[in-house]
Amino acid sequence: MLKRLSIRNYVLIDSLETDFPEGLVIITGQTGAGKSILLGALSLLLGAKADASMIGESSDNCVVEGEFSVDDDEILNTLMEENEVDWDGKNITVRRVVNPTGRSRSFVNDCPVQVQFLSVLSSRLVDIHSQHQTLLLSDRHFQLSLLDRFAGNSAQLEKYRSHYRRYTSMKKELEDVEKAIARSRSEYDYDKSRLDRLVEAGLRENELEELEQEQKQLANAELIKETLCSAESILDAVPSSDGEVPLTALMRDAARSLEKIAVYVPEAGPLSERLESCRLELDDISGELSRINEDTVVSQERLAEVEDRLSLLYSLLRAFSCRDISELAAVRDALAESIDGMEVSDARRNELVRLLSAEEKELAAAAEALSAARKSAAGNLAAAIEKSVREMELPGAVFAVEVSPSELSAEGADTVSYRFSASGHNLTDVAKCASGGEMSRIMLALKAIMAEYGNMPTMIFDEIDTGVSGSVADKMGSVICRMGNFMQVFAITHLPQVAAKGSAHYVVTKSVVNGRTVSEMKRLSGEQRVLEIARMLSGSELTDAAIANARVLLGE
Repeated sequence: MLKRLSIRNYVLIDSLETDFPEGLVIITGQTGAGKSILLGALSLLLGAKADASMIGESSDNCVVEGEFSVDDDEILNTLMEENEVDWDGKNITVRRVVNPTGRSRSFVNDCPVQVQFLSVLSSRLVDIHSQHQTLLLSDRHFQLSLLDRFAGNSAQLEKYRSHYRRYTSMKKELEDVEKAIARSRSEYDYDKSRLDRLVEAGLRENELEELEQEQKQLANAELIKETLCSAESILDAVPSSDGEVPLTALMRDAARSLEKIAVYVPEAGPLSERLESCRLELDDISGELSRINEDTVVSQERLAEVEDRLSLLYSLLRAFSCRDISELAAVRDALAESIDGMEVSDARRNELVRLLSAEEKELAAAAEALSAARKSAAGNLAAAIEKSVREMELPGAVFAVEVSPSELSAEGADTVSYRFSASGHNLTDVAKCASGGEMSRIMLALKAIMAEYGNMPTMIFDEIDTGVSGSVADKMGSVICRMGNFMQVFAITHLPQVAAKGSAHYVVTKSVVNGRTVSEMKRLSGEQRVLEIARMLSGSELTDAAIANARVLLGE
């Protein structure tokens, strides 16, 4: 319920702060007093579009704030959690601020929120029924929703929707998998040939660098061996045939000579050791040269093999737009994974077909159970609406609720049609056959049933009694009053028969303050209420008869 409403600097309302009770709340006032402005402020609070024309004569911001008391609601809990809004599960404070440029900010429990969230949230807090909302009578979704509320189908409907979500999700996944398989099959031969080419190449990490180094050695093998042999002969310890003495032999002789004089020249000893160390190092170098020389192969056949292998690798690099063997290997692995993935997709498709078939049976069973519940309740709903409409002085009215099969949707496998006849003959679609007054009475009957059988938010009737008067208005007021037993109801009305039914009565007035026209609202009690009802009966001039009639309407 709406506990408190605060409005500041909105059109003609300078400042308004009021509390509202439970039950039926009546709002009256002369035409043009500002009832529509009050409703507009509330609509702004609930997410309506903001603009600069809403700002009053003050240069300050326009601020509308409402405090709501709500029952525990799973949908509200989910909305609050998804939008990271803290709340105690009982009270919600909504505030809308519009600056002079027309830009607005929205807050829920002092947490900034998007206006889109505010619009969704407001549907759980307030239901505004305007004069034009009888258009809902032609809305099949509204008609189906009302039948489900009356039948208490919330659990069955949620079960069906759960199956429907799974079914549509699986169906979409199956379509995606089949598209992926079709694409894969069209590319399979091409990808397979590319993969085979890379697999046959036997790629090896660092192979390219190794082959390039080997190719350089093989291409210059003769020069390498000649150089190695020359260096080796210089260091060789065996005297050469031409009488030259190797360098290592000379170093050995020098070391021995220095060793002999070390007795006389102590510094010669360390020098001898250093020469011997150098000689040993040269011997080691000579051995390495000999090994390298032996390993160096002069082979045109091997050179041809290496160059062929390099040519293959270079061509693969160009063909696959890669810079090195690592990238080629990555392409090979990706192709292998893609081809393996097609086999996985085939398995997933087969699994989805099986699961979809099973889910389709579950969905059909849930749809059938929901349809049966709707058909079972349709007659009782029609009877309840018919009874309520007849009480509002349409004694011959007949109402029917027809449930017909339709394509599967998120709402089930049914379509609902409401049919009506004021005379009891030739039932026709309710939106096409009823007059304005009849439409108002039918819509009120529907809302009354929603209030009794559904967890409805605060309901606001904006002149639903338009087009009716006299005893019909009195009976419509009685229906609205009964609705107040189940929920908080606001009735904005011009009819005294309706206004007299409320447990709380507020009047909207317009006055001139300091040369400015402003609208105000105050709660009436006692004699004030009698006079307001009398004004509605007689006009601007109050008569004794009107006052007496007002007392009768109020039950005094």
